[in-house]
Amino acid sequence: MSNDVTKGDLIDKVVKIRRCAAVVKGGRRFSFTALVVVGDGKGKVAAGYGKANEVPPAVEKAIKDGTKKMKPVLMNGTTIPHAVHGRFGAAKVVLVPASAGTGVIAGAAVRAVCEACGIHDILTKSSGTNNPTNVVKATIDALMKLRSKTEVERLRGVVLS
Repeated sequence: MSNDVTKGDLIDKVVKIRRCAAVVKGGRRFSFTALVVVGDGKGKVAAGYGKANEVPPAVEKAIKDGTKKMKPVLMNGTTIPHAVHGRFGAAKVVLVPASAGTGVIAGAAVRAVCEACGIHDILTKSSGTNNPTNVVKATIDALMKLRSKTEVERLRGVVLS
């Protein structure tokens, strides 16, 4: 269930919509939650979560929440610079760079994050839970762990002669 809406320069992908029922005197009162991935397609991405009594306001709130949290992701052309592991709760995600033309080989939740970020060639594997909220957060955790070659050299104290 991945709808994508483009507003200006942002890409919004609805990953999951959930319905919650509260039993009241007159029957059941429903509320909805929306998990949306927001990215600019050029290396920034975030996940937003919104709750409301109807679906469209929940999606709007999730998009607003996601745009506030956007973080930059290190990219190497249309892929990532190196393989990386991400984890959130019981969700584990492995992201591996792929050659040009491979495409996004991923499940729905990981695919939404990669496409919103602007990654076009990547191999992924998700294990543990398949809860979309945790898988999205694990994917974003993995993307935040990416480092450039110069940054790793600086952190290790490598001096090039």
